[in-house]
Amino acid sequence: MSAAVVDRHEVVNFGCRLNIAEGEAIWSAISAAGATDTIVFNSCAVTDEAVRQARQAVRRALRERPGAEVVVTGCAAELEAERFAEIGARVVRNDAKGLAESYLPNSPPFPREGGGPSSAIASANEGRRQDESVGDGPLPSQGRSLPYAPALSGADHARAFLGVQTGCSHSCTFCATVMARGTARSATVDAVLDSARTALDRGQREIILTGVDLASYGDDSGTSLAALVEALLTLPIERLRLSSLDPDRIDDALFALLTQEARVMPHVHLSLQAGDDMVLTRMKRRHRRAEAVRLTERLKAARAQIVIGADLIAGFPTEDDAMFANSLALIDDCDIVFGHIFPYSQRAGTPAARMPQVGRAIARERAATLREANARRRHGWLDAQIGRAASMLVERDGLSGHAENFAALTLTAPAAPGTILDVRLAARDGDRMVATPTQTKDIAA
Repeated sequence: MSAAVVDRHEVVNFGCRLNIAEGEAIWSAISAAGATDTIVFNSCAVTDEAVRQARQAVRRALRERPGAEVVVTGCAAELEAERFAEIGARVVRNDAKGLAESYLPNSPPFPREGGGPSSAIASANEGRRQDESVGDGPLPSQGRSLPYAPALSGADHARAFLGVQTGCSHSCTFCATVMARGTARSATVDAVLDSARTALDRGQREIILTGVDLASYGDDSGTSLAALVEALLTLPIERLRLSSLDPDRIDDALFALLTQEARVMPHVHLSLQAGDDMVLTRMKRRHRRAEAVRLTERLKAARAQIVIGADLIAGFPTEDDAMFANSLALIDDCDIVFGHIFPYSQRAGTPAARMPQVGRAIARERAATLREANARRRHGWLDAQIGRAASMLVERDGLSGHAENFAALTLTAPAAPGTILDVRLAARDGDRMVATPTQTKDIAA
């Protein structure tokens, strides 16, 4: 969760990097609307816990700032509009969260395409104002045939998160994203380039491309993620990083960019989800275990500096001990250093919710086992970095940052935020490396 405040305006972002980028559009929209004393919660629905945290934060804001306009948007608001309205929040749908009219005082519910009320959003907001009953289920996919406008995070970050795609056209059995964001839509290449120029003009030297299903970029417009990366590299970008990629969508062109282009950072995060073929089949994933292992072997053989990250779900319905053992072994087999690991969360309306469940306690225990195994591998990898040289982008606190391979670093002396320093990795401190600058021109006085 991250927050940004201007006067009495506040935007609180939960969840993914795309939400962080879209939070900047929300911030601009609040200002353009002339709203006063407004808190917007940009929610996430990837797990039940994420939704619970959003509801908890909304209740706290309503209690602690009774005069403020409390607004909730994002994926959790799409899926549970009525619940947020019942506790007193105003609900704004995902596709409208970057529009100024969403934050005008007493603005009416948004219409469907072609007219008529939007059932869930209208019921939610009217229920809050008029004490009428509210509708059930997720919000309709209104407006989702419209082009997606790139979302760029704020100038106060050393790195720029650039959202280039939203929605997903796949049907993974555990995921509620399609219900919350609709099918995949991409920003145009020209619009992405304009946003990247904005980030570069304000001094941001690393850009992270993000999206709900980033690897599907361009499927709706006849282009591709590789073509977008090639276009971006015509700009003076010093460091370009990609967020999570489906392994089955890394084609030859994208593989070449990941392994041969120095300005594309050697950090590949894969949406693996599991390491057992039966579980992957029941998830309706589009790759199998052997393909994931082979891909990571090929990536590291082509560019030895590449470090692998991965999303993994523990305790998926029907997962038995042998299936879990295959996922646990995947950490070593794919050399996963940066694992994003979480227990399966049952999402209402998804096919996986109707499958035989293994239970929350088992899912949490297995997630903890995966995290422990991943931590051991990460610490071993970090220990092997001691004494090596690296290039570090300094974050806004002047002391922390990341190497090209995404190792988290802490400087021994402060430096100007936003600078890129040559450093030597002196020691490991938990999950971070202690970095000693080997150049001094950017060191802060």
